[in-house]
Amino acid sequence: MAPELVVEVSRGDFLLVTIFLGGGASWLSGRAIAKTWRGYRQAVLYAVLLGCVVRFFHFALFNGTLMSGHYFLTDTAFLIAVTTLGFRAERAKQMATRYSWLYRQAGPFGWREKSNG
Repeated sequence: MAPELVVEVSRGDFLLVTIFLGGGASWLSGRAIAKTWRGYRQAVLYAVLLGCVVRFFHFALFNGTLMSGHYFLTDTAFLIAVTTLGFRAERAKQMATRYSWLYRQAGPFGWREKSNG
């Protein structure tokens, strides 16, 4: 895959704004939404809003294109993926601790019913 399909201005700008700042905010927002027992749709909505913020940071700090559909979709797809991981990690932990008589944690992002026996 060609880097210019993902990176608009420079790799450093992409790493700092999209991966580090946007990804960190996405992970934390996914966890926060799951902690308050809200639905996954709200997590996706917040990730799309974070995509708008990341696009603005690229524009304001690094002279990127503000209204670029391609780069907005690229950034937002990454942010939705990270938000989903944060949401699932927190929800798996919640299900295993709050309903420990029914479920056990199955990996970092899932849970299973406990077997009787």
